[in-house]
Amino acid sequence: MQKYECQACGYIYDPKVGDEDNGIKPGTAFEDLPEDWECPLCGAPKDEFEPVE
Repeated sequence: MQKYECQACGYIYDPKVGDEDNGIKPGTAFEDLPEDWECPLCGAPKDEFEPVE
């Protein structure tokens, strides 16, 4: 699964890890995150994320 990086702070969303602090289970693809999901570090919206290699 593709990882995504927050362009505001550099946080990497890894779908294998998820974001359990915010109710996102491991295995959740970035595309399947709720539209109102925000970066857990800086609060940037989902559209501030770009795919990383």
